[in-house]
Amino acid sequence: MTFTHLDAAGHARMVDVTRKHPTVRTATARGFVRCAPEVVAALRDGTAPKGDVLAVARISGIQAAKSTPALLPLAHVIGVHRASVDLEITDAGVEIEATVGTADRTGVEMEALTSVSVAALAIVDMVKGMDKATFIENVRIVSKTGGKSGDWVRAGEPRAVETPERSATTLEGGDR
Repeated sequence: MTFTHLDAAGHARMVDVTRKHPTVRTATARGFVRCAPEVVAALRDGTAPKGDVLAVARISGIQAAKSTPALLPLAHVIGVHRASVDLEITDAGVEIEATVGTADRTGVEMEALTSVSVAALAIVDMVKGMDKATFIENVRIVSKTGGKSGDWVRAGEPRAVETPERSATTLEGGDR
């Protein structure tokens, strides 16, 4: 097996994408923040002591997508041309979905995962005073488009749906 992030001597290196042609690519990731019922109630009625939890999480996730190469040393600096973070309060916590898009030489899977992860961390930070047991689970890529390997969708995931009212994706398939 060949490891693309290692040179012949086994040292870490950034993969050379210089000769690749830019193509349109997207990636969607999801994750979940599990919260106590009283936290869910505060999120629903907007009474979380630290303020608008979902707004902070959304902006944190968008900023994280743009900051991925600063956090992951072997990630390429690419143009993030689209980043949306959708948050849905469920009876068990907050479902997070981030979609990132580019027209570049490499994909945006890491940007989508970073977006979901940091949005989830922002939620935990905003509610930890209410529930120290809040936790993040099931962060994963659910789909990608473009690039050499083409399109891919994780089996068993509810599909993302674009609606005329919203440019951000929404989940189809119900609560967790």
